[in-house]
Amino acid sequence: MNVSGNKVNTNESGTNELLLRIEEKYKKLSKGQKRLANYVCENYDKAVFLTAAKLGEIVGVSESTVVRFATQLGYKGYPGFQKALEELVRNKLNSIQRMEVTYGRISQSEILATVLQSDIDKIKLTLAGIDQKVFELAIDTILNAKRIYVIGIRSCAPLAAFLSFYLNLICESVTAVNTNSSSEIFEQLIRINADDVIIGISFPRYSMRTLKALEFASNRKAKVITLTDSVHSPMTLYSSCNLIARSDMASIVDSLVAPLSVVNALVVALCMKKQKEVVTTLETLEEIWDEYQVYSGDELNHVNDKLPVVPENLEGKTDE
Repeated sequence: MNVSGNKVNTNESGTNELLLRIEEKYKKLSKGQKRLANYVCENYDKAVFLTAAKLGEIVGVSESTVVRFATQLGYKGYPGFQKALEELVRNKLNSIQRMEVTYGRISQSEILATVLQSDIDKIKLTLAGIDQKVFELAIDTILNAKRIYVIGIRSCAPLAAFLSFYLNLICESVTAVNTNSSSEIFEQLIRINADDVIIGISFPRYSMRTLKALEFASNRKAKVITLTDSVHSPMTLYSSCNLIARSDMASIVDSLVAPLSVVNALVVALCMKKQKEVVTTLETLEEIWDEYQVYSGDELNHVNDKLPVVPENLEGKTDE
């Protein structure tokens, strides 16, 4: 990817907003700003992690030039420009690049505190940004659906399994879509129609199989709900109900704590809406679990953690 004259060769990212802005504004940029534009287009995967000062140092311009460059492109300062950069690279970093970035950011002694604080920050950002009306629409859509399908692949599979498990306790017809192969996905969705809903979960790097499943369901007029990281996610193409939760794109281990919190909120909200049905289901299950000894006695009954009482006449005596 490069800038030649005023032409940006965008390849597969040709529709990206940032690259289009650079192409449109390139002629009007100053000499230093053009160097910045060239560097960003050729090294966007590195530039995204740089401060304004560091980016300026690498390109050979001042920090103020970097800020003016961002403003010239129409962004509200450098933070707005950096957010646009994040969108550009969100689905481009491979696992090796993620690992390199992560190792470059965190020292060994700070791993625990850094990772936990990062997860806390993502939950806060998700809480601040999530649309309450969209959340309520998702609840109503699930409650009114005849059948519910849930799909999540690879690192998102545990989220899909967790959601499916609890939806099955709340709703009557729930299918956790088996994702071992593309053909199996379509075979399981073959009867999906306008009375049904599919919940697709995907975060960078986005799964094409999940996207194709949502397209298949949408073509058959089913309602589509997505749980993803951005309104720019390809998962939103076939959905008008998008639950946005922040995840860490620059880590070998996907941070899905915030998405899991959203899943928890969905489950709690659904339980509140169907309290009587859920209580009846759980009472029945408790009887079944007890009858068929689903849980062991140790799990059901706390072990007596009190120390045995030593008879007074044995105190202080040793074996002879």
